[in-house]
Amino acid sequence: MNTRNRRRNRQRGFTLIEIMVVVIIIGILAAIVAPSVIGRVDDARITKAHAEISNIGSALKFYRLDNFAYPSTEQGIEALVTKPNDPNVKNWNPGGYLDRLPKDPWGNPYLYLHPGNNGVVDVYTLGRDGRPGGDGMDADIGNWDPQ
Repeated sequence: MNTRNRRRNRQRGFTLIEIMVVVIIIGILAAIVAPSVIGRVDDARITKAHAEISNIGSALKFYRLDNFAYPSTEQGIEALVTKPNDPNVKNWNPGGYLDRLPKDPWGNPYLYLHPGNNGVVDVYTLGRDGRPGGDGMDADIGNWDPQ
């Protein structure tokens, strides 16, 4: 009988109450942690946009050094990846100035103006809503913004 009781004790699992207590504790932790994690995702998207805009700006400076001018608005930042069909572009880097054109964190292409409204060139995204202006996540982010 002694061995039968030992075997029964070893096969014993968790009770429904124990499982419910663990699930409730996990739910409480998720409710506390989730809002701060979600807010950080939005901050990370804005930081990523600033970093990519800065990277595009650096590539534009190298393009200007090689070709003595920035790409026109019509050529756009595509000129950093593919040689423009322009006879004035004589020293284009055969490897390109960027490996690929990044999309903004919301999946939209970055926009480019030369001459810019805020400087010699403007590289920017319209934010989450894809429309000019806005606040918070919907705000425009550009190379004129201090980070």
